[in-house]
Amino acid sequence: MSRDRGKTRRVQVRIDEIVEKEIRSREADWSFINSLPSKLRHALLLYIETGDEYKASRLAGLTLDEFIELRIKARIPKVVVVEE
Repeated sequence: MSRDRGKTRRVQVRIDEIVEKEIRSREADWSFINSLPSKLRHALLLYIETGDEYKASRLAGLTLDEFIELRIKARIPKVVVVEE
């Protein structure tokens, strides 16, 4: 029975990740993102896919604070799903 709970938990986490990604993608300013240099554009795409600001900032060659400013300019929200 505990295996079933673990499996259900993994499925729920995966669904949450998909929902987070869809929200980030839907809210993003794609014209702004597509106007950026390749390095910055790919970093924002990585963030949209994973939600990992640290990895995306490293890819962009920016500090975390600089990347967060770029994310805000691109209108990409920081999405966190909270369980009740």
